This record gives sequence, structure tokens and C-alpha cells, in this order.
Amino acid sequence: MKIGIIREGKNPPDSRVPLTPEQCAFIRQQGIDLVVQPSPNRCYSDAEYIDAGVPLQDDMDDCDVLMGVKEVPVDLLLAGKTYFFFSHTIKEQAYNRKLLREILEKNIRLIDYEVLTDDKGVRVIAFGKFAGMVGAHNALWTYGKRTGAFSLPRMKDLHDYAAAREVYKAMQWPAIKIVLTGTGRVGKGSALVLDDMGIKKVSPEEFLTKEFSEAVYTQLKCNDYVARKDDKPFVHNDFYAHPKEFKSTFAPYFQQADIMINGIYWDNDAPAFFTVEEMQSKDFKIEVIADVTCDIAPVSSIPSTLKASTIADPVFGFDPTTGEETQPYQDEMVDMMTIDNLPNELSRDASEAFGKQFLSFVFEELRSPESSKLLERATITRDGHLTERYAYLQGFVDAETAGA
Repeated sequence: MKIGIIREGKNPPDSRVPLTPEQCAFIRQQGIDLVVQPSPNRCYSDAEYIDAGVPLQDDMDDCDVLMGVKEVPVDLLLAGKTYFFFSHTIKEQAYNRKLLREILEKNIRLIDYEVLTDDKGVRVIAFGKFAGMVGAHNALWTYGKRTGAFSLPRMKDLHDYAAAREVYKAMQWPAIKIVLTGTGRVGKGSALVLDDMGIKKVSPEEFLTKEFSEAVYTQLKCNDYVARKDDKPFVHNDFYAHPKEFKSTFAPYFQQADIMINGIYWDNDAPAFFTVEEMQSKDFKIEVIADVTCDIAPVSSIPSTLKASTIADPVFGFDPTTGEETQPYQDEMVDMMTIDNLPNELSRDASEAFGKQFLSFVFEELRSPESSKLLERATITRDGHLTERYAYLQGFVDAETAGA
């Protein structure tokens, strides 16, 4: 087996890597051939890989396994290979229909990081923590830009998270109220940053009923913002299995919060937090939404997430009266921070942590890939066909839609 670390071809370019120079060197020390495709955009330079004893190689044709981070452009896919990357196809994302078709056409085995799970269905590898961290930082950055109440540097302009913590120590926050949704990796990453910022955590009940003279946040579990339509008692497994039977109960929070940080995993059949019509209400107080989840409307938990923003252009305005995009930082508008590759702003920290997870949970499985249940669960395509687990995508692949 020969592994190739490919350069990121998607635009805008992503600077993250699946394995750092030291992690690549470790794999080579185990007797496995590994090379790295040169790239000017990585957070770790070509020179750092060379210094670690990892060869550079532009042509990946002789590699068996190719590892990247974001989706591979269709014209760069090599037939017959095994690929690891985030494909963003399992929820039938229309913008990647062509990618999935090409993967099938080229007999590629696609192993998607997003569905690498243990026997209990828990993900073993993810950038989610760092998405949540940068999402929380950017939420406050956006609010500062909107109000002029304080100024934060961009996370991307800081060397690493240690530098961000030093910035937080000097900050004085106004008495703002922040609602954070989600308790998984993303939610925990966001909560870590809010805690390091010195923002006080309060219970959902306190958030809704008390007045505060300092910045506070509350973190919501799913039973805090949804309920059964028939008003029967909430049961977590019931919600996960039958999300259509639930309704949003988020309204009390949008009537109180200045900032919303959305860090949930959202099922397409689950209720949205609120509607555009509710955003038009005078009771809707939220001024900034950092949508880390970033499902694009109209199939989304946030109806104002019209698009993914970019690191270069991170915020757009949303006009609730028209439902259209506007310039950011305007009164009567809601500012939307919807970057879909947030960990790229904290790329060295995120890449190192991601690589550690790969080495801990996936590397040994890769030595015997055909017998690995973990890899099998994450294999979306093989030999020109969808695997049984992902056969539900066949209609998505076959659909003839405009621009597909």
C-alpha cells in the first residue's frame, strides 16, 4: 500500500491537512510508503514535510490510497483509487451530485471521514471541535463589527489558539446574551471558546428569566428547543427516529438573545428553529447568527442561511422582510456568518488534532481495509456502485435536475 496526501483543489483553497509532517513520518516509520503532493496553500509547508523526511511527489498515479480534506474537483479524480475526504454527499447535497456521479464512473472507493464511526455509531474523526471554536470567535467578531462595541482580530490572523487566548484575557465584553445550540463536538468547541473569553454560562431557565449586567451564554440540548407536536413527553431516541413529529420551541430564546451560535447536527426532516415570518416580528431580537451547521436554505435549520460565506468574505446581511441577502452590519437586518470551512482559520491546531484521531482509530484499520468494519461503514462507493448502506443515494445520483 502506498498513501498519497493530495493537494487541495477546491476553491477557495483549504490550508488544512489530514496528516502533519510528523504524523506522515510516523506512518513511514511503520514501513508504509507515503508521499505528499506539493502545495503552496497548506498550513504546513512543503519544506516542513521534507525536513520530516517525507518525500514530495507531484504524480499520484502509483498511490493506492489518496487522502485530502475537502471535496476533490471532478477533473482531478484518479480512477480506481481509494479516496478519503469529506464528500458532503450523504445528505443528497445537490451541489455535489456531479462529484458522486464521477466517483461512480471512475470506480473509486470513496471513504468519507464524516461517517467513520465505531460500533455504537459514534464518529471517530472530525474537525467539529475546531469548527465550533472558530464559529464562536467569529460570532463575537461579527457582533463587534456590527455594533462597534469592541474589536477582535480574526482567528485566521492569529498564529494559533494560544494566541487567541491571550487576546481574550484583555477583552471587556458588553452585557450581551448568547444562545448556543448543540452539545456535540461543535457545541463543546464553541463552549470552550466562550468559557476562555470569560463569558458566564447560565442555565436555559436563568437565560430566559433573569436580567444580567455581564455577558452570558446558555447551551441548549435538543429537548430545550423542540417538543412533540402532540405534546407527549420528549424522548431523545424518538426525536432522532421521527423528527417530523416534532415542532420548534425556540421562540423564547430568539426573544432574548443578541447572538445565536448554531452547532447542531440537523436532520432534513427536523423542524427549523424559526421561520422567516418569525424573523420579521418585533420580538425577534437576534442580531448575529453564526451558523456553524451551515445547511443551506430552504432545507436548513436556519432559514436565513442563504449560502455559505467564505473566510475572505465571512458575513452577509439578511433582510427578513424580503428574504434576500443584503450588505452586512445594517439596522433591521440580521448578520449571517456561515463559513463552511471554519477549521481552516485554525488550521495547524485543527490538522494536528485530526491527524491524531486518524492514527488512533483509522490507521491500523487501513492495514487490512477489506476486513475493516469501520472502513466498510464509511465506504460510500466501490467498483462503480453505491454500497448497501448508501443505496438510498441512487435516486439522488440518477435525478435529472437543472444544473445537476
